[in-house]
Amino acid sequence: MNVLIVVSHPRTDSLTFQAAQRFAQGLTDAGHTYEILDLHRIGFDPLLQGIDEPAQHNTPNHNFSPQVEAEMERLRKHDAITFVFPIWWWHLPAMLKGYIDRVMNNGFAYGTNQLHHQKILWLALAGVSKEQMDKRNYGESIQTLLNIGIADYCGVSNSKVEFLYETEDNEPEHYRLLLEQAYRSGLEYSQEKVFNN
Repeated sequence: MNVLIVVSHPRTDSLTFQAAQRFAQGLTDAGHTYEILDLHRIGFDPLLQGIDEPAQHNTPNHNFSPQVEAEMERLRKHDAITFVFPIWWWHLPAMLKGYIDRVMNNGFAYGTNQLHHQKILWLALAGVSKEQMDKRNYGESIQTLLNIGIADYCGVSNSKVEFLYETEDNEPEHYRLLLEQAYRSGLEYSQEKVFNN
């Protein structure tokens, strides 16, 4: 399986990037191939301009902006997608939300066409504990939004959110365990059939 790993974090020395690298190593060890897309390093513009406005694209063969067309072509080359990101304000970072708004657009990912990908994994780094996440049903809300509101709406029913909890804990052993979890997610990527629908 050829997996596109979309990473959203401004710092390449972040735990988010370390998790993406360990996930990629797990994919490699399981015999998969991958490409890492660093949204910040490519200078992706998350602002949706008129040419990419979803309501304007109900006609076939519509041309999007060059940056969006390039990212759509990149997605076409992969069998699956993994998004690696920190949870900020119980949601996606603005950069990643902008990527989804612009690239997973009407006529490409939903509407007249849908995504062809076999699986989407959302590898979400949370500063809080599982108990804190579940206290007000944030975890359930995030899973519903990502698995159903985005992935399933775009035709990918095999979608899973995996949380890496307590990323603010600076203990080396805790970090090691989080990175081991990311590695195992890559290693077991094609074995899991889940869905929280």
